[in-house]
Amino acid sequence: MSLTEYVLENAPQLREAILRHSVRDVVAAKLAALIASGLLKVGDSLPSERELAAALQVSRETVRGGIQILAAKGLLAVVHGARTKVISDDVGADFVGLREAKRINSYDIEDIHASRWLVERQVVADAATRIEDQTIGFLEESLKAQRKAMEDPVRFLIIDREFHLAVYRSCGNAALADFVGDLYGFMMEHRHRAVAEPGAIERSYRDHQAIVGALKSRDAERTIRAFEIHLNRIYQTTITILTAGGGIAGQDVSVLDGGTLPPGRR
Repeated sequence: MSLTEYVLENAPQLREAILRHSVRDVVAAKLAALIASGLLKVGDSLPSERELAAALQVSRETVRGGIQILAAKGLLAVVHGARTKVISDDVGADFVGLREAKRINSYDIEDIHASRWLVERQVVADAATRIEDQTIGFLEESLKAQRKAMEDPVRFLIIDREFHLAVYRSCGNAALADFVGDLYGFMMEHRHRAVAEPGAIERSYRDHQAIVGALKSRDAERTIRAFEIHLNRIYQTTITILTAGGGIAGQDVSVLDGGTLPPGRR
């Protein structure tokens, strides 16, 4: 046994402190990712500590620690008696990979949808056969948290992100899980607008219920079908938002018909 292992084995309080510190860092990275993706913008208020704790399934103390880390880096402002606010989106090099998170938005929506259709279906099929009971429990708790966020698009999308990433990580291939996770972050700012539409959160919640049911059955084909419905809904709602807003630079919003993949992209 190494000296480090010996110290940790014989100093449980120190070990627990290290673990708590690690989880705070993870929470800080998750919040930084939301800022880098554009879901949380400068001037936005974060959900409460209690709401974030429920969304991320950690303690309020851990959430508070993660917020303090980002506040120390100048990304968040903590004001006593008021909601914590985003004051900078300059995530910087402290969070590896997050500075370039917005680059995903430079791709065409049709390319992103085609990529998700091709890769994500295989990822979730693998997840269905590999997912652990603990992850199923996490997803079921997520559904409860989603149900309480029906009127709060930001909180819902925070929970939604954790829901999807938990499924992706269950596929057994870390590289593919990370790749699909990057694709998930496409046009998050527009997704925020989309889920704010009446009934949108409820529809996503129902999709998620079907996904959890399929995963619990460990049925790969059923899981693929549930995700196909969800992917198409994301695609169509994003197209609708882009069209209503006249699109953004580099995006082709001319393909509006059809309920699945655009013609020629199967």
